[in-house]
Amino acid sequence: MSHTLSSARSRAALRTSARVCGELLVVLVMAAVTIWILGRMWSVIWPLIIGLLLTTLTWPPTRFLRRHGWPSALAASTVTVLFLLSAVGVVAMIAVPVASQSGELTTGVVEGIHQVREWAAGPPLNIGDDQITDGVDAAVSRVQGSVDSILTTVFTGLSTVVNGVVTTVLAVFLMFFFLKDGPRFLPWLTRQLPGRLATDVPTLAARGWDTLGTFVRSQALVGLLDAVLIGIGLWTLGVPLVLPLVVLTFVSAFVPIIGALFAGLVAVLITLVSNGPADAMIVLAIIVVVQQLEGNVFQPMIQSRGLGLHAGMVLLAVTLGGSLAGIVGSLIAVPIAALLAVTWNYLREQLSDPPQEIDSHQPQTAATPLP
Repeated sequence: MSHTLSSARSRAALRTSARVCGELLVVLVMAAVTIWILGRMWSVIWPLIIGLLLTTLTWPPTRFLRRHGWPSALAASTVTVLFLLSAVGVVAMIAVPVASQSGELTTGVVEGIHQVREWAAGPPLNIGDDQITDGVDAAVSRVQGSVDSILTTVFTGLSTVVNGVVTTVLAVFLMFFFLKDGPRFLPWLTRQLPGRLATDVPTLAARGWDTLGTFVRSQALVGLLDAVLIGIGLWTLGVPLVLPLVVLTFVSAFVPIIGALFAGLVAVLITLVSNGPADAMIVLAIIVVVQQLEGNVFQPMIQSRGLGLHAGMVLLAVTLGGSLAGIVGSLIAVPIAALLAVTWNYLREQLSDPPQEIDSHQPQTAATPLP
């Protein structure tokens, strides 16, 4: 039996589709405007984000001191000073052993260059000294012809370093003020907002704060696993500077993609200089395996459990953040996704109907079995 298409239902479906599309278009336009405004304010927002992440890391000791009777300013100052001393100590743990063994490393680099040159002079390459000299001369000429672009790159790099220093200093100051006055923020925000917003916004802010703390702790755990596994591999092979490399691996875990590549490159180069190419290839294989475990097992599992996100959502968030905003996007993609999930769950709670209670006084009918 054929069915005739109802014109009334078709028009109603089209009107509903048009209305939904129009509402989605308005939401997308507002989202694009918000992102554009945030981009214009990025010089302020980026230090604010770093300051919040640092505050989640340093808030537990500050809370401990405040609970034991310390004034808020004294507790925040003490924790900030200890944090700065810890950061300096981490740098010293990396720099001092490297400086003490710099002579051996320099000699190893020179010997490695000679070994590469002797290998290139033999079969199958058979590259002679004249060819090497011609290649060096060509490289020098090319560099001389690109002086302008090199200078531009250098100045850009210096500007980036200066901006990074300014951002770090501002983030540390913000961290101090967050530690000092953070507990007063939600009551103040409650007094400033009207009506239901006085309840919804502080609740979302409190849940978002817990989510950021979970993200920092999970990222630290992932970095610790990377550092321990790679450190065991380096110690087994007898690579020098194991402790600085372990510390560098742990610290670099907080910078997605580039941090892991930088720490791995340093470990491979030191192994190549000190132990030779065979051990360097083994270290490279260890780092690749550990990084694959981190990206596909450790990070999705730990962060998905702590943040309430599926492991696939974590991977998609990191990929999307990296494609949209590079390293910075990869760094903040997971916490942003977690904050969006917190907001969505809260909206679902507020928009859902309350569960219906069963009246115990009414008789319950027995369910008839299916035939």
